[in-house]
Amino acid sequence: MEGAVHGGGTTDASAFRECFSLSWKNPYVLRLAFSAGIGGLLFGYDTGVISGALLYIRDDFKSVDRKTLLQESIVSMAVAGAIIGAAIGGWMNDRFGRRTSILVADFLFFVGAVIMAAAPNPGALITGRVFVGLGVGMASMTSPLYISEASPAKIRGALVSTNGFLITSGQFLSYLINLAFTRAPGTWRWMLGVAGIPALLQFILMLLLPESPRWLYRKGREEEAQAILRKVYPAHEVETEIRDLKESVDKEIEEEGSSEKINLVKLLKTRTVRRGLIAGVGLQVFQQFVGINTVMYYSPTIVQLSGFASNRTALLLSLVTSGLNAAGSIVSIYFIDRTGRKKLLVISLSGVILSLGVLSAVFHETTSHSPMVSAVETSHFSNLTCPDYSSAATADRWDCMKCLKASSPDCGFCASHSNKLFPGACLISNSTVKDLCHDESREWYTRGCPSKFGWLALVGLALYIIFFSPGMGTAPWIVNSEIYPLRFRGVCGGIAATANWISNLIVAQSFLSLTQAIGTSWTFLIFGVISVAALLFVLIFVPETKGLPIEEIEKMLELRALHFKFWEKRSLPDKSQSV
Repeated sequence: MEGAVHGGGTTDASAFRECFSLSWKNPYVLRLAFSAGIGGLLFGYDTGVISGALLYIRDDFKSVDRKTLLQESIVSMAVAGAIIGAAIGGWMNDRFGRRTSILVADFLFFVGAVIMAAAPNPGALITGRVFVGLGVGMASMTSPLYISEASPAKIRGALVSTNGFLITSGQFLSYLINLAFTRAPGTWRWMLGVAGIPALLQFILMLLLPESPRWLYRKGREEEAQAILRKVYPAHEVETEIRDLKESVDKEIEEEGSSEKINLVKLLKTRTVRRGLIAGVGLQVFQQFVGINTVMYYSPTIVQLSGFASNRTALLLSLVTSGLNAAGSIVSIYFIDRTGRKKLLVISLSGVILSLGVLSAVFHETTSHSPMVSAVETSHFSNLTCPDYSSAATADRWDCMKCLKASSPDCGFCASHSNKLFPGACLISNSTVKDLCHDESREWYTRGCPSKFGWLALVGLALYIIFFSPGMGTAPWIVNSEIYPLRFRGVCGGIAATANWISNLIVAQSFLSLTQAIGTSWTFLIFGVISVAALLFVLIFVPETKGLPIEEIEKMLELRALHFKFWEKRSLPDKSQSV
């Protein structure tokens, strides 16, 4: 609802250059953006680090290795905490301010990191994950909100995209740290404990920064707000911004009164808020349901499912996809204010659909053409044969995938020493048998089977990240930071972030179970169908907010009719124009 500079059509062409020229023209704005964006780094680090740490947690805690549900719980309890953190964060943002919410998030994250690093058992580890989740959930919706409210309209998208860049940088950093500690004592404890360092750093930086100027103005602290806005905006623009902000807040108080209470029923009956919530919540839900966090949480596991046995190899290859994710967020910074949110989302989802189709086809071929089990190779390891294989009437038809599905007890596949695609041995799965297999220069498989198609799965993962990151990776958070009226921005942002984390929890808690129940190929096919639905949703329900002052976005939501046309080149609309 508050105003900003009413620029013309050149905004999109110059936004990227203007954003980076701030590094010497007005470094204060970048300082605000990057300090708050460390919340995104925490978000990304937690998302990425657990995927590698889980490989070693399974080795230390045998109960975790045997139970898929416990593995999913260690991953998803942080997401459950994030749901609560995002819900509380929406209220806390409106009641106590954006800066205070970030400080609380940092404290919770730091406590969680310490608990995880010292965890003596899976229960304590899960407790630490919940604390971390509370902090991540709160930071995930507060950081982009703080940056948005401290950014000039022309470069708002680019600056909020720095939060997305720091999310993906956090994921990339987590894989680097995972690799660095693969041979260190207490491997996973270092991986999870290091997360407390950026939380502590942001806590210190935020103590030195001001509250959001728009929140201050809404609370009647006008002089403080004006002082901050004068640091953010050029001198010739700041008076217009202050005037428009005052008009916006005065109008809100006239309509709603001075009460701090927000009536949720009335909120949903307000057309602009309702339409904003449909677009914002829908984007957050689809961001998760197209499967991104199956890739980020379980990337090394997916690499192993595609035929790469080594933990270290899986982590190294996952580092490549994480690096592509970080690179994609840089692309977003360049294009988000140049191409626009909606066009970027459409291109992103089109590529995601294609990538998921490739992954589904590759995993179908991988599972249907796995190496056979050889009775000769198996008998080479006397008294270690998988019991289900020994008692099977059709043992001559067993392949690697059949071997890995045996469950009494769990079994593994020891590949042929001459060629991993040749028939191998089906043996009991434990650390002793694994070492015996490795001692003969063979590869040991318990997650996926050797395959000549494995490299195509890596191509599919890389394509997925390349397309997802610049659009669906960052645009949902940007749209949610700018689409709601000032009075409702905290609570609406909290609702959308909560929806994101609930969707995240559903996906994280079900992915491994789905791959076991229906196979990896069908799981990725389901994500592909959901991606088609997401594309239709974006075309119909998501407005283009590129370069618009936030008060213009509210007017657009008030007047707009739903339609598919959005690709035509147009100049910035006047105040009476709808989309």
